[in-house]
Amino acid sequence: MLIVQKFGGSSVADAAKLRRVAGIIAEAKKAGNDVIVVLSAQGDTTDDLIAKAHEISPEPNRRELDMLMVTGEQISISLCAMALQEMGIPAISLLGWQVRLRTNSEYGSARIRSLDTERIQQELDQGKVVLVAGFQGVNRRGDMTTLGRGGSDTTAVAIAAKMHADLCQIYTDVEGVYTADPRIIPNAKKLDEITYAEMLELASMGAQVLHNRSVELAKRYGVELEVLSSYVRKPGTKVKEVVKTMEETKISGIAKDDKIARLALVGLKDEPGIAFRIFRVLAKEKINVDLILQSIGRDNTKDISFTLAREDLNRAKAALEKAQDAIGYENLTVNDQVSKLSVVGAGMINKSGIAVMLFEALAAAQVNIHMISTSEIKISVLIDSSKAEAAMRAVHRKFFEE
Repeated sequence: MLIVQKFGGSSVADAAKLRRVAGIIAEAKKAGNDVIVVLSAQGDTTDDLIAKAHEISPEPNRRELDMLMVTGEQISISLCAMALQEMGIPAISLLGWQVRLRTNSEYGSARIRSLDTERIQQELDQGKVVLVAGFQGVNRRGDMTTLGRGGSDTTAVAIAAKMHADLCQIYTDVEGVYTADPRIIPNAKKLDEITYAEMLELASMGAQVLHNRSVELAKRYGVELEVLSSYVRKPGTKVKEVVKTMEETKISGIAKDDKIARLALVGLKDEPGIAFRIFRVLAKEKINVDLILQSIGRDNTKDISFTLAREDLNRAKAALEKAQDAIGYENLTVNDQVSKLSVVGAGMINKSGIAVMLFEALAAAQVNIHMISTSEIKISVLIDSSKAEAAMRAVHRKFFEE
């Protein structure tokens, strides 16, 4: 079998944890498998590197920031290769450019364009475990790029898809995918399996188990994922196209995203093309928006509010302020103390009462709703960050404990 294993930063945070991870890898190799391993940077290394950059510049150049950020994974893979070699397991570490993982030039959130597996296959043929730096690639100029936070998951799935791996295992500090973050909801239930669609919604809505783009890739290329713990040796959660409970209408999980902000443009002219003018400005800055609400104003005006990643807030605000005359709005307001709470489940669109249960739980917890968004398998609400954890507990009780 060909197995791709990915280990997160908390799993390789220090020497002892690295040796434990090396033991898991060695076990798979000794069982007769070919093994490719993708590692994240150790512990809080990425956050520490970002902090170092901000000591120099409040808005670091994105290319230079990527050049700094890729160093974390290089440390992880080289140390793990050493640990495996100490165990008598042949191993080699390779960076993104060495496996020719080609990306576009969107520094900080690059997209994979191609992957050349020739070097990986050569090393596997020599009986080695191949350790690949996650999260990083190289653009057509030869510059290092990063895939965004959580991008090591996407690296692992891309390699699994290209190599036609039999299994892609994502090792984390939890035992699988839960109905909610077990660090917030201690009695959250672990799921045995979940569909790609549900996992994609949970990942996009703030669940930190998997990078949403890794789930997109897995779905597109039919890569079966298993999310499991690097600390407890037991089966995890399978992420796949079809699950046993496919015909059941049920809630699979609740996710919370605190890393967002809301921007509101007040006093817009009520005329065709106004939304186009707003979001064209943001698109030129490569800024993605999520929830959008257009409200009826007064005196032939309207307001438009939307959410975006908090890290993009300053750039978005500056771009919109620069384009105020072209867009035509009176005021711009910002709220970076909001969170998005989402309930996800297959078939929700055909089940009445889900929204009522959600709103009842929030009302009982005295949580005010600012914005609402729905799809076939999710309902998301924007609420105050100060109430987010209480809201999550109340909603989890309503759907999974009552």
